[in-house]
Amino acid sequence: MLPLLMVPLLVLPAACEGGAADDDGTRVVASTSILGDIADRIVGGRAKVEVLIPAGVDPHAYQASAAQAALLRNAELVVINGLGLEEGLEDVVEGARGDGVAVLEVGPAVDPLVLGSGSFDPHVWLDPVRMATAVTLIGEALADLDEDVAAEWRDAAAAYRAEILAVHEEVAVMVAAIPPAQRLLVTDHDSLGYFADRYGFDVVGVIVPGGSTLAEPSAGDLADLVRTIVATGVSAVFVDSTRPTDLADTVAAETGLDVAVVPLYTGSLGPPGSGAETYLSLLRTDAERITEALTR
Repeated sequence: MLPLLMVPLLVLPAACEGGAADDDGTRVVASTSILGDIADRIVGGRAKVEVLIPAGVDPHAYQASAAQAALLRNAELVVINGLGLEEGLEDVVEGARGDGVAVLEVGPAVDPLVLGSGSFDPHVWLDPVRMATAVTLIGEALADLDEDVAAEWRDAAAAYRAEILAVHEEVAVMVAAIPPAQRLLVTDHDSLGYFADRYGFDVVGVIVPGGSTLAEPSAGDLADLVRTIVATGVSAVFVDSTRPTDLADTVAAETGLDVAVVPLYTGSLGPPGSGAETYLSLLRTDAERITEALTR
């Protein structure tokens, strides 16, 4: 039996729905579009999945409405990342504690990494091996909701876990084309630590310190980063597709080198046609862009 945190959250009108379930069926709420896609793959048409933070929106900065809080109270299960990712929701979550909605917090359950600041890195979904574990946890949490479909949901979770691990192998083969000396990452915020840890990269610099997008770098921080890029010969700065690129563009220009600014889907699924419409396609697209940028 999987232990659940009993904490209610908020929801946005569904951005990811589990097929044929009606309003009287099992309702699952996921905080991010990535977790919503994962939950939806497991439940199939046997439950309705509501996504709180829409695709294309920075999860670090998201604020919920009172209407979404009311929607959440009808959920049987809420799946959140935790580790401070949904920081704009923390006060609401604490205020709503005791409403009786079960919440599964996946980040703390998948052996999270610690940032230089001492806080946990919330970006666990960028390591597919950790997320394969999260899928099992989500499947168990769903199975606890309805014994009639418990076996079906466990089987679906096991099948999807295998798909994720297969994509992990694809990514490993893809990035093997990058010479070890070129496996250096500079990012707009500290978002690629899990990717680096899994696939043998070094994060040599970030524009915004820490794992959130809400901090502000100093002029000294930016000058130090420019010097790091020049010294290491890094060929790209990777930015979150949900964030403006102004600072990254400035840093790249200040180096005087041919440094590309490359958007990745590090916080959200992408829109139709982006190549990151699902969690699996997000992994492939990000790996392709990183590989192309660091081997050009």
